[in-house]
Amino acid sequence: MGNALLLLTALSLPLAIDGGRAQLPKTLPSTEEIVTRLTKASIQNRSRLRPYEVVRAYHLFAKEEAKDKSEIRAAIEFIPPAMERFNIQKADGAGFGEKIVRRILHSESQILSNPADTDISSRNYQFRFLRQDTIKDHACYVLEIKPLRRETNLLRGVIWVDTDTYLLHRIEGEPAKDPSWWVHDIHVILDFGDVQGMWLQNGLSSTANVRLLGRHTLTARDVDYRMGGFEAGLRPNSSQHE
Repeated sequence: MGNALLLLTALSLPLAIDGGRAQLPKTLPSTEEIVTRLTKASIQNRSRLRPYEVVRAYHLFAKEEAKDKSEIRAAIEFIPPAMERFNIQKADGAGFGEKIVRRILHSESQILSNPADTDISSRNYQFRFLRQDTIKDHACYVLEIKPLRRETNLLRGVIWVDTDTYLLHRIEGEPAKDPSWWVHDIHVILDFGDVQGMWLQNGLSSTANVRLLGRHTLTARDVDYRMGGFEAGLRPNSSQHE
């Protein structure tokens, strides 16, 4: 999922502001209209993507432990439309924490090669309107999503869609299929935000039961961005890792 779920900017509805907080719209579009605008937003957002590097900090916690079990920091370079490479800058603590992060980043690269297979769209999901809500002071439509296929990169859960911009602010749910026998009962929260005119995933929280090791939580937070300037030496349409 991670960067694989990069969705979003487009048509808008009127939005009232009162005291700096977004007000929920009185007139609701249909679920089909929300999904259509969300899909258009995704296409428009992809057209605005440009090369960037992000430094991302990962923290792995065991159940009821206050201190990190692992801390990993990775530098990730992205060249539109489908090139990503990463370098692990720091890896402290339990060794399997770094293995988990590497697996996540490899998976992101695979998803980038064919994003249509994981997009939040009618190609991959059924949708049902649940309610209106606010998140991070933004009015949102909250929709239930049900995957059309039993695949690890599709989620069964809920999405928050901005009523004004049709950006995704959050995705929360469980994979339609567990990634392996070792990991189950996974719950994922993905947060999105603006990065210099691009709408990107910028936060992750995931909990899961790991066989023999118990419940663990992995969080990720983007701590720094750098735009452009590192295209040289990369081959088009490929992923590179260090």
